[in-house]
Amino acid sequence: MLIVRALRTATMLLALGVIVSGPLSAQQKKPASTLFENVRIFNGTDSELSPPSNVLVRGNVIEAISTDPIATDKSVRTTVIAGNGRTLMPGLIDAHVHIIMSSIPIMVMMRADPNYVTLVSGQAAEGMLMRGFTSVRDLAGPTFGLKLAIDRGVISGPRIWPSGAMITQTSGHGDYRTVYDIPRGNNDSLHFTEQLGFSAIADGRAEVLRRVREQLMQGASQIKLAAGGGVASDYDPLDVSQYTEDELRAAVEAAEDWGTYVTVHAYTPDAVKTAIKAGVKVIDHGQLLDDETVRMMAKQGIWWSMQPFLDDEDSVPFPEGSANRAKQIEMTTGTDTAYKLAKKHDVKLAWGTDTLFDPQLATRQGAQLVKMKRWFEPAEILKMATYDNAQLLALSGNRSPYKGKLGVVEVGALADLLLIEGDPLADIDLIGDSENMAVIMKDGRIFKNADAE
Repeated sequence: MLIVRALRTATMLLALGVIVSGPLSAQQKKPASTLFENVRIFNGTDSELSPPSNVLVRGNVIEAISTDPIATDKSVRTTVIAGNGRTLMPGLIDAHVHIIMSSIPIMVMMRADPNYVTLVSGQAAEGMLMRGFTSVRDLAGPTFGLKLAIDRGVISGPRIWPSGAMITQTSGHGDYRTVYDIPRGNNDSLHFTEQLGFSAIADGRAEVLRRVREQLMQGASQIKLAAGGGVASDYDPLDVSQYTEDELRAAVEAAEDWGTYVTVHAYTPDAVKTAIKAGVKVIDHGQLLDDETVRMMAKQGIWWSMQPFLDDEDSVPFPEGSANRAKQIEMTTGTDTAYKLAKKHDVKLAWGTDTLFDPQLATRQGAQLVKMKRWFEPAEILKMATYDNAQLLALSGNRSPYKGKLGVVEVGALADLLLIEGDPLADIDLIGDSENMAVIMKDGRIFKNADAE
């Protein structure tokens, strides 16, 4: 018996040694590097490109930037990319997406097997990355599992700042039920859209607190509430305000307890003013705001996450003559005025797409960024979709799922980078076509290298 025990002990120690020595030896290995030679840099903030430069990425971080040649470590595997004067810039950031719902028709989403919806969303996530969007803020939908699969390398996709379910009042923008599903009794089960995590219906302070904490428990990096009427929803007119100031304040308090913030879906002055009074830090949409409300936002440092909604080829398709279509027309007529007011009062402005329910429309993510030239210069557009949006993501504080600096090309920043054919500061249209992206890198890993294909 003593011999058997000794053999077992030796075997266990040997196994433990293997377990320990494996990670230690891996840790001792220097991470691989990538050297971009002869590139001109848009660093995320400057209005001009840099002189011809060289950029060294080691692991997932930018280690060196120099106009002089950068020597590489011969003991480390280094991928050398000849820039040939092309533009190196930060990866793009979309501040308002719904990956799960972006490229699947709503009736399919409502009726299909959840596994199918999940697989389609994985395909949508990969499409975003391959359009140069290396980070996104997801503002409603069951994306926690998708994010985990991306972070663990199971599938390709952008970094995701997830909100989880959008929290909505009864008959609010996120209430997917029909009139035949109400009234709901105290012991009735949740609607399947709530069970799957698309939305969370909450009325009153106590229910709001519970729903917010449920999203935080699952890993939400920020909280999203519907504070006003929506275009795509069927039972809330565009002009209605949703949630009382106290209900919104409950969400803010719960989020702040976790060191993060609340953003709200809202279009109208009344809805936005109520949200600001409750302590909300970000307004998403806001196409129908007036001068007084925008001045209030600027004074209090509120972020305005707006989308270039116009009645054009990028509009979510709603049937002509429908109530949704009428709301869409009303909302899009306010976009020009909204951007004018944002510029007038110098509001903290973010950019996003909010594409829904259409696989073809989802592919126009870059084109919707280019559309911003209607209101802004190319340098302003690129700064908004890189550095500025990164500052918005940083509001999540310790709830941010990724540690490190994004939205810039500078030493110490995370290596989310694009190599562009040409100069997007001179021709912003280049960003609208992913064919112009010779290299797409996220977290130091190259996902596309056209030169090597």
